[in-house]
Amino acid sequence: MSLISYISISLILFICGLVVILARKNIIGMLLGVELILNASALNFVTFTKYFNSNIDGHIFSLFIILVAAAEAAVGLAIVIRFFQVRESIHIDSATQLQS
Repeated sequence: MSLISYISISLILFICGLVVILARKNIIGMLLGVELILNASALNFVTFTKYFNSNIDGHIFSLFIILVAAAEAAVGLAIVIRFFQVRESIHIDSATQLQS
């Protein structure tokens, strides 16, 4: 595969993530959109390391991105579960009433 193929796949992932974030009204869908955007950035780091550098800096950055995405998924899911217990909905419009 060429550099353009990797960049186009990454662009498609990023656009899909952005569309999911903007179109969804529930929190879980928005978290999935953030995951898609993080995966697109990790793919970019690995691609540019493969084609322009011979070191492993991009791979290390993508590993950190994967770790951050896993932590974001765990914390986000815990917040969603607690939000569902309180509001009995995962609709994002209900989140504006969470001020205590």
